[in-house]
Amino acid sequence: MTQKKFSTAWKGSSQRRKQRKYRHNAPLHIKQSFMSAHLSDDLQKKYGRRAIQLRKGDTVRIMRGEHRGKIGKVNRVLLKKTRIYIDGIIRPKKEGVPSPIPVHPSKVMITEAVTDDKLRKLKMSKETKA
Repeated sequence: MTQKKFSTAWKGSSQRRKQRKYRHNAPLHIKQSFMSAHLSDDLQKKYGRRAIQLRKGDTVRIMRGEHRGKIGKVNRVLLKKTRIYIDGIIRPKKEGVPSPIPVHPSKVMITEAVTDDKLRKLKMSKETKA
């Protein structure tokens, strides 16, 4: 009997290796939920939520790392690697060619969200009651 790579029945574990395995082997529709970022204070008040999922076109501010404080639009979202690419965040390669820098979504804050999608508007308007 072969083991499945991913189990939807997994409840959680305190072992880091099992947490890493779950995140690494997750299908893309579940990895999408890992692509969440905090909202700015004014957006938190507006939508009544602390964080939402990132998507192409959102304007974000980098909160950690070498490029802290820079603001740009998300121009690419990689679900497989759990990284985003932001306009203007580049590093010159050895040959001098500019190369975009991948950024983890937990290191950014959304300052403007794209709301032209009906489904996203609906998700953002819902307030989660605990």
